[in-house]
Amino acid sequence: MSTATLRPQRFALDWSNLWTRHLVALGFAVAALLLLFAGDVADMVSIWWNVSTYTHCLFIIPIAGWLVSQRVDEMGAIKPQVWLPGLWATGLAGIVWMLGEAAGIALFRHSALVLMIQSAIAVILGRQVLKALFFPVFYLSFLVPFGEELVPLLQTITAKMCMILLAVTGVPASIDGVFITTPAGLFEVAEACSGVKFLVAMAAYATLAANVCFKSWTRRIVFLIFGLIVPVLANGVRAFGTIWISEKSGIEFAASFDHVIYGWFFFGFVMILIMAASWKFFDRKLSDPWLVAADSAPAVPSVPRHPLKGAGYVIALALLSIAWQSGMASLGRIPVAHLVTFPEVKGWTRAEPQSTYPWVPRFDGADHRLTGQFINADGQRVDVVIAIYGWQEEGREMVGYGQGSFDPGSEWSWARATASPDGGKADVIFAPGAEREVAAFYVMDGDATGSATRVKLQTLRSKLTGADQAAVAVLVSAQAWPNHSTRPAIDAFLRDLGPVDQLATRLLAQARGQ
Repeated sequence: MSTATLRPQRFALDWSNLWTRHLVALGFAVAALLLLFAGDVADMVSIWWNVSTYTHCLFIIPIAGWLVSQRVDEMGAIKPQVWLPGLWATGLAGIVWMLGEAAGIALFRHSALVLMIQSAIAVILGRQVLKALFFPVFYLSFLVPFGEELVPLLQTITAKMCMILLAVTGVPASIDGVFITTPAGLFEVAEACSGVKFLVAMAAYATLAANVCFKSWTRRIVFLIFGLIVPVLANGVRAFGTIWISEKSGIEFAASFDHVIYGWFFFGFVMILIMAASWKFFDRKLSDPWLVAADSAPAVPSVPRHPLKGAGYVIALALLSIAWQSGMASLGRIPVAHLVTFPEVKGWTRAEPQSTYPWVPRFDGADHRLTGQFINADGQRVDVVIAIYGWQEEGREMVGYGQGSFDPGSEWSWARATASPDGGKADVIFAPGAEREVAAFYVMDGDATGSATRVKLQTLRSKLTGADQAAVAVLVSAQAWPNHSTRPAIDAFLRDLGPVDQLATRLLAQARGQ
């Protein structure tokens, strides 16, 4: 009896296979992009893992993989080929990334990274493959954490819905910004109550369901609109229910009730409701093909190019974006290391701080921070905070989420906007037992503004052109006391202080030893 020696087969890539060469090139390009933008990758993954609003992002890649697997059998006639026009998308992504990096807008950087990966797929696998896999590739867009920008709007909508429903049910209530007062107590429609986490998760789910369950574009669009409106309305009803139950059973019971229904249980209920209402309108059967005939048609022959060349072009454009932004940003970084002192204001003297609740504005990474309380002969009292930045970058931005007149992690909450002073903006904020009005001024290039958007644009221009990036924030605030309104004290101090832009120019010169 003869015996045979069993040897394990060695795994080897079939380089003669066209798909193998293109997929390896794609893998190389994607790996290079993830490495080049490792900071943005780490930031996105951290958000997915730690912020409950974006937990659903962890499922986007597996879902996209499943969507691709459903289409593979129908793509037999398609052959990958390098498609250089797709580099336009890579170039656009590079510009968007530079804008996001320069202005400190994480949404732009994250969106640009995902678009670069999508464009790499288009360039290396080709137009026909992209056409066949368009929805799975597009679905990767939901990897981008977005939606926080909608929080103020959603807070306002939820608060107004609560007021309408409270009026309908006969519960007396008054509203001040996002604060609602009823006989049961004071309620705040906080950021966590805005419903943004349900809306962004439902956007991803509704988009997937629209593709999987419908063939008609009209039905898909109607379903998407329905899927986005219902969560907003449902969240308003949930917030109203919490207040209404407080009136009937007490705040403690309402709080425990809200804690039970708040979260993925609520989202799951809304999702089931939307699907149940839409079920009879589904027009796609399980046996229906994913691709139409044109999607699975063979590619038109063209000049063959090695897929690694396509990968090289993508990587080169990404490197060019990084090099340009880094080079220009470094030109506008002028040190501000000299000692800076508080300005003297005629008619006002430094005073021992008096407040019913500590007020600490947030300006992470500021090179200089001046804080003081001033009082005049009329007894008017203001708090002043000045933050000076020699330049701005991630982690040290004058304006941005969490930066400004209050720290979102503290007990202070935004209530409403008030009349803006010249060159600034004003808001009322609340804390336990305390109310403040804060006038904020942001100065760049000797120009004072209260617009965060304008500051972002000025910062963007400076970083892309190598101009001076220095910035100064000046906040003047007064606490509301019985029989003493806040605005007269703020206006009086600003009048005696003089133009804020000139103050900022003097402070910057002092910080630079000029």
